[in-house]
Amino acid sequence: MDSNVVDYSTKIPNNVGLTQDRQVLRALEGWHPGYLNWWRDMGPEGFQEAMVYLRTAYAVDPRGWAKFDYVRMPDYRWGILLAPAEENRTIPFGQHFGEPAWQEVPGEYRAMLRRLVVIQGDTEPASVEQQRHLGKTAPSLYDMRNLFQVNVEEGRHLWAMVYLLHKYFGRDGREEADELLRRRSGSEDAPRMLGAFNEATPDWLSFFMFTYFTDRDGKMQLHSLAQSGFDPLSRTCRFMLTEEAHHMFVGETGITRTVQRTCEAMREAGISDPTDVEKVRALGVIDLPTIQKKLNLHYSLSLDLFGSEVSTNAANAFNAGLKGRYRETQIEDDHRLENATYPVLKMVNGAITKVDEPALTALNMRLRDDYSADCVKGLLRWNKVITTAGIDYQLKLPHVAFHRQIGEFKDVEATPQGELIDAATWKKSEADWLPSASDGDFIASLMRSKIEPGEFASWISAPKVGIDNKPGDFEYVRLAA
Repeated sequence: MDSNVVDYSTKIPNNVGLTQDRQVLRALEGWHPGYLNWWRDMGPEGFQEAMVYLRTAYAVDPRGWAKFDYVRMPDYRWGILLAPAEENRTIPFGQHFGEPAWQEVPGEYRAMLRRLVVIQGDTEPASVEQQRHLGKTAPSLYDMRNLFQVNVEEGRHLWAMVYLLHKYFGRDGREEADELLRRRSGSEDAPRMLGAFNEATPDWLSFFMFTYFTDRDGKMQLHSLAQSGFDPLSRTCRFMLTEEAHHMFVGETGITRTVQRTCEAMREAGISDPTDVEKVRALGVIDLPTIQKKLNLHYSLSLDLFGSEVSTNAANAFNAGLKGRYRETQIEDDHRLENATYPVLKMVNGAITKVDEPALTALNMRLRDDYSADCVKGLLRWNKVITTAGIDYQLKLPHVAFHRQIGEFKDVEATPQGELIDAATWKKSEADWLPSASDGDFIASLMRSKIEPGEFASWISAPKVGIDNKPGDFEYVRLAA
């Protein structure tokens, strides 16, 4: 079978020849009912019967791989899709640099590789669970459709990792695949593995921040795993990145449209001071300082996903050839890092100080730096909207020491500007920097569903271009009676 083409002849669409791999096909068919039960229990609440204008992959060729049509989400054709194999691919980093890429799991790295797959797999259903209530407060059918597209693709990313577990890890893999359906975001008894994926996503601004900042962490992790010497994981992540781009598009444009509407409303009302929060809120839009507080929260939570700045686990995964750096093959060095160093921000004698650490153990820091540089691009666009409207305000990324639960700064209090302060000062100013309960209540008061085609909530602008070039009043979701 052409590895670019997706075979839809089985219950599980794929481009990996499942019909010839009967043992894995049977195992995945056995996992399928449990997945559908999870989707019905934890997927978008109240919209399982809606007909949604979704894209589905028919090929993995980057020149054009998706078709659009109406489908009920439980009927979506989730499948196993890997990017085409690269002929004679070699391992691009670590102590196996230059050796042929592995087509089977290297025995000495089995446990480490399985854990990487499981952690990545656990994030996918978690975000669906976090977002399951949002359909009820969608600001438009356009946004509702985008939410559901993100949801079904996160479900497909779960399938991608489950395939690897079933195909390459035997009984252990099957057990881990079952556990991925047992854990629940925010559960006290069986929470998801990473902290940010147990946080609530209570409103649409949170969703846009999540898809911009947290899904961008996913992008960085997928890029690193796409470098893997284990070729099936590399190919899996390379295709997942194609879908992940849409999720970040939803976040970036969602925040842009929120900022745009706020600026328009302020200008129409003759309000020039963005910090006059009550006046701005009276217009039915979200004030810029509250958008900044949401940004502070989601950026800091996402930084924690990178783990400790200095990490032997990251060094071991790199040395083993399992997880590389962001765009590893484009970096000009020896790809072994045996004698290289990298600057790391650390607490030294009570001050935030840049210290050169061995590059091998500073891989998390490097990836986080790449992430922060990538995040800045969105801020430039949002701030251009504000400047163009003639409003004196700039959204900013907070300092990496701000509001941290993991790594060098987990035991310190710092302002968004990176100034170290005591606990009492932090407590007094926390509501100026992070969303308060009253901020949440105000945002919740705006979350009123708009379900007529072409209609948008008061707090967000219409998009410039429709999905699949559809007109502004296109019925992206046909709701069940």
